[in-house]
Amino acid sequence: MLKYVIGYLGTGLAFALIDAVWLTTAGPKLYRPTLNAVLADQFSLPPAVAFYLIYIAGIMILAVSPAVREGVWTQALTTGAILGFLCYATYDLTNQATLKVWATHITLADIAWGTVLTGASATAGYFVTRWAERTF
Repeated sequence: MLKYVIGYLGTGLAFALIDAVWLTTAGPKLYRPTLNAVLADQFSLPPAVAFYLIYIAGIMILAVSPAVREGVWTQALTTGAILGFLCYATYDLTNQATLKVWATHITLADIAWGTVLTGASATAGYFVTRWAERTF
């Protein structure tokens, strides 16, 4: 059990660090020009924290844990990438279908980002969990 707690923390840290780079560098150039009228000046921390906690749990349950059981890091990468694609596609395509200001280039970039981010985070989570398994 401890290995999964440590894996969850490692996955979350990787996700947060990688996503922070994206949100601070690409975010203003990608999202602001099109969505500025509907974006908040500052994000609301409680829903952001809730998203991270829930999504990281999903990565652990669906991608990291099965890969750790099988001992195959590429399974974490692949399953994580598929999960990221599906989740980000759900969000972006729903927004594109329902919001006047959404744009196709945002959908495509964000889905690609979610795929890479989730795959990379699941891979990091795999290695942290395997390390914890050997250490504790």
